[in-house]
Amino acid sequence: MASVRLTSEQEAEGRVKEIYDEIMSSLGIDFVPNMYKAMASKPGFLEANWNKVKAVMVDAGKLDRLTKEIIAVAVSAVMGCEY
Repeated sequence: MASVRLTSEQEAEGRVKEIYDEIMSSLGIDFVPNMYKAMASKPGFLEANWNKVKAVMVDAGKLDRLTKEIIAVAVSAVMGCEY
């Protein structure tokens, strides 16, 4: 069975650490969600995905961030997401 190694906040270095710090700061949390830890072995992939999430969920747009998060939770619930 394949497994994915998660890079903890303590192990992160260089660009990965910078992205982790930005994730925590932007989301107002004191941990890095596992989906980003799973991407950290490929820093370019981590950065591209974070930039996409940031553009859609964090940056200003027609909907405020709270509304975007409510929609995301509702879609996750409807889709049966356990994460």
